[in-house]
Amino acid sequence: MLHLTKANFEKEVAKSKIPVVVDFFADWCMPCNMMAPIFESLSGKFEGKIRFAKVDTQTESELSRQFNITGIPCLIVFKNGEEVDRIVGLMPEDALKEKLKGYM
Repeated sequence: MLHLTKANFEKEVAKSKIPVVVDFFADWCMPCNMMAPIFESLSGKFEGKIRFAKVDTQTESELSRQFNITGIPCLIVFKNGEEVDRIVGLMPEDALKEKLKGYM
């Protein structure tokens, strides 16, 4: 799992050749903890087609502000470096899988 910081965000997301799904989370957030295994599972199923990355909102508050994160978990889908979708809250694995298929 790729962990993003302000230092590597541009390189890993904005310049990625494939779509990137970024999970903005916090360790203290129960829905975030419930989303973690779903996110991990889907990262294996979409390997090579969609990149999966995480941003810890506690340590990367500047990135959280930059993307106006007001609720977590918040998944942002980037394509060609641009935000194309935002999913706030817990989502079942099957529903998230179907949604992400549309970005391949």
